Amino acid sequence: MIHFVMHDPKDSVGVVVVEDVRAGMDLNGWIIDEDRMTSVRATQNIPIGHKVALRNMAPGETVMKYDVDIGVVTAPIAAGAHAHVHNIRTKRW
Repeated sequence: MIHFVMHDPKDSVGVVVVEDVRAGMDLNGWIIDEDRMTSVRATQNIPIGHKVALRNMAPGETVMKYDVDIGVVTAPIAAGAHAHVHNIRTKRW
């Protein structure tokens, strides 16, 4: 089962594509551009359509999703954590 998708292996987050992702679950991810799988263990519950961190990220780091810069980390994010507006902000304003 695929739990999250990403385009580029350099992406720092993947998009959750199933409901009921719970802390402690082993998640399978599909790297679309390379048609191969990767994995991460969820450390928090993550809603469908939200992002899962694929590696540890520190404040000030750029967040990459689908090979696009989507913002900057504002609070430490551990691999497997819910990555969203509480720990990422846009660089647009």
